[in-house]
Amino acid sequence: MKNDLLRVATLMKNSHSMIAFTGAGVSVESGIPPFRGPEGLWSKYDPQCLDLDFFHTHPLESWTAIKSIFYDFFGKAKFNEAHRVLADFEAKGLLKALVTQNIDNLHQMAGSKNVLEFHGNSQKLICPHCKTIYLPNEVNLDDLPPFCKNDGEVLKPDFVFFGEGIPEEAYRRSILAAQKADVVLIIGTTGEVMPAAMIPTEAKRAGAVIIEINTEPSNYTNNITEIFLQGKASEILLELEGLIHLKR
Repeated sequence: MKNDLLRVATLMKNSHSMIAFTGAGVSVESGIPPFRGPEGLWSKYDPQCLDLDFFHTHPLESWTAIKSIFYDFFGKAKFNEAHRVLADFEAKGLLKALVTQNIDNLHQMAGSKNVLEFHGNSQKLICPHCKTIYLPNEVNLDDLPPFCKNDGEVLKPDFVFFGEGIPEEAYRRSILAAQKADVVLIIGTTGEVMPAAMIPTEAKRAGAVIIEINTEPSNYTNNITEIFLQGKASEILLELEGLIHLKR
């Protein structure tokens, strides 16, 4: 493991267009459970609440679950050391872009600037009709469902629901970042959710070195990963931060 960490630190230091690709495993250490798995959110909530058609036909039922998950619970989460280190890598010019499947806004809270939100952001609400954006504290979430002040439409969290397409700009910029990357850090994702899962594969096809940080092997490990660092995201990234600091 030590040799692999040293090799990764060297690759990162010498890279010109490194990107990170993050998933639920980064936010687990902030107390946010993944959606899938035995301890996932879908073991406690009906995923139908995030089906786009169901949302439009049963807004109160959907919003009751949405508020509980994303605003009563997620809204209290704080960024962890993994988020902080990635923001620090960007500030130092090592990390050029961060493509995330997470919708919790924790990367931005930690200081990351060039965050490509593949699945959107729960800390924004949008009017499906006039496209006005609201922050959660600008609407009364104790009176559900919330409505747009301009046209009275039911507001929707600005993240991707089941049955909804990936935001075009986020998709385009993520693919472009992957095609330009020379090093990719896969962190905390199993590679099961499409089309997001193809981002590292696109980078590999373009010649990037794929480095994976996960607690368990993933769909990437035996397919495109060149160096697999097994462990918690925060612990591995802190070690890499220390090694890169020594090398600078």
